[in-house]
Amino acid sequence: MAKPVTVTIDHDKSMDDLRRRIDENIDELTSGLAGQLALKFDRRWEGETLHFSAKAMFQKVTGTIELFPQHVRITVVLPDMLAGMAQKVSDKLQKKGAILLEDKRA
Repeated sequence: MAKPVTVTIDHDKSMDDLRRRIDENIDELTSGLAGQLALKFDRRWEGETLHFSAKAMFQKVTGTIELFPQHVRITVVLPDMLAGMAQKVSDKLQKKGAILLEDKRA
């Protein structure tokens, strides 16, 4: 059974700044999930939610990044074969999520 992994990261940024940072740094997050094995990566915004998916080794990982005024919620749905890695993925999301919100131009 697929296993969702969710982390919440607090922030103090405007929604516009938050979205810009995510657009600029999304590769930091997705490289940690799919690594070098990703064959296809898709993403699209719907309102304040970024939907993404990656395919690698016949597995599909999907997820969302939802923007809220005081926090960001990142959810990744792991397929059956990767569900045992949920804690490792959660830890990585927490670390990479903080990077995601950093301003690379600073």
